[in-house]
Amino acid sequence: MNLKLQQYINGEWLDAKSGKEREIINPFNQDIIAVVPEGDASDAKAAISAAREAFDHGAWASAPATERGAIVRKIAELIERDKQELAELESLDTGKTVVESQGDMDDIAGVFRYYGELADKNGGELIASPVPNSTSKVVHEPVGVCGQITPWNYPLLQASWKLAPALVTGNTLVMKPSEITPLTTIKVFELMEEAGVPAGVANLVLGTGDTVGAELSSNTDVDLISFTGGLATGKKIMQAASVNVKNLALELGGKNPNIIFADADFEVAVDQALNGVFFHAGQICSAGTRLIVEESIHDEFVNALVERVKKFKLGSGFDEETQMGPLISAEHLTKVEKYVETGIKEGARLAVGGRRPEEPELQRGFFYLPTIFTDCTTDMKIVQEEAFGPIITVEKFRTEEEAIKLANDSVYGLAGGVWTNDTVKAERCATKMRMGTVWINDFNLYFPHAPWGGFKQSGFGRELGRQGLEEYTETKHIFQNLKPEAINWF
Repeated sequence: MNLKLQQYINGEWLDAKSGKEREIINPFNQDIIAVVPEGDASDAKAAISAAREAFDHGAWASAPATERGAIVRKIAELIERDKQELAELESLDTGKTVVESQGDMDDIAGVFRYYGELADKNGGELIASPVPNSTSKVVHEPVGVCGQITPWNYPLLQASWKLAPALVTGNTLVMKPSEITPLTTIKVFELMEEAGVPAGVANLVLGTGDTVGAELSSNTDVDLISFTGGLATGKKIMQAASVNVKNLALELGGKNPNIIFADADFEVAVDQALNGVFFHAGQICSAGTRLIVEESIHDEFVNALVERVKKFKLGSGFDEETQMGPLISAEHLTKVEKYVETGIKEGARLAVGGRRPEEPELQRGFFYLPTIFTDCTTDMKIVQEEAFGPIITVEKFRTEEEAIKLANDSVYGLAGGVWTNDTVKAERCATKMRMGTVWINDFNLYFPHAPWGGFKQSGFGRELGRQGLEEYTETKHIFQNLKPEAINWF
């Protein structure tokens, strides 16, 4: 496969103004799977201009909410129709298994359907007025032009969390997917065009964060930036967005603790601890990469993890037996290797993994063995920083208070888990954990109805749920005096 694709601006499929292109690489074998435009600030400006015109003078924002909702639900139907094609594109682009990508497509269709059904259920409210003969109401209006920047690990899933609520609330938008995984986002823009999204309402610019992302963040015609990605980039976006005090919604990753108490279901906790990290080779912002295990079961738990990890099947995402695919790129593979080297230097004990695989059939891909470190402490870089790879660090605790202290000892606060059969203890821990999502006896579960986002330096704002809808609206109070009279103050 070697596709030749384009970006989408004001209802037209276009090459980059500069004529530059980028090759998209399959991380399993480094084959070229597509060639796409390499847009820059000039392309971003054209897309922003189209979105501004469509918002200020188009009919989308003033269209009935039921009409916008119907189009967004149609997008969900088209995603379901093309589910297999989308799943295969996602796996080619990211290296994850097709089975995982198929599940993603179901979730993505669910997001569009959920927001499509919410479209006409956000009409505001009448509130009591203290003034006789008057009305007072609160309404929700679209923010305006939205810049949306998505990451490479779950390209279309993260795009859906931004596209669906922006569209149903009447905004216009410019999306910049990751330059290394744009294929399914391009495809979904084709489906949005097919579903009837008007020209200029949704625009897609392909390029890097340094050019396209920077323009979206600093351009004064953009009213909101929604960004999912790394902490360092998020800080740059915050600075750039201050030029016109843009609305911001930032999800900046996590270093997520998973607390295992001795009274938990041992086998289930072992299984879920592995699932919580090694899907998509650990390249998940919510991965439970920090295991915090009660001392009395620590050694047994680690041994059980190691024995399971040794049996993992690495390979192509198109092989039904594959359990874990490659990392996304050579650059990212090097980053993960450096974190492992750092962990060893810091004194952590390497229990398993810690190197590239030796099988000949894996040598062209960006593979790294699932890795577990024990004897870890919170002052270690591998415990504090997001490696974004197949690495588990294991810490131990004796008391509930110590477990909570360890879990909260992080600049991040995206998600965490607690494993115990004591429901009172579980609720007590969940209350004290400073994270946007806490799972009890589960991990990495999400669905459209529940909000997603972080505390502390994991960012602010929420996606999914009604809270995700609110990010794309401004709240306005409208007061009307039905019987005005002179005050005669002056």
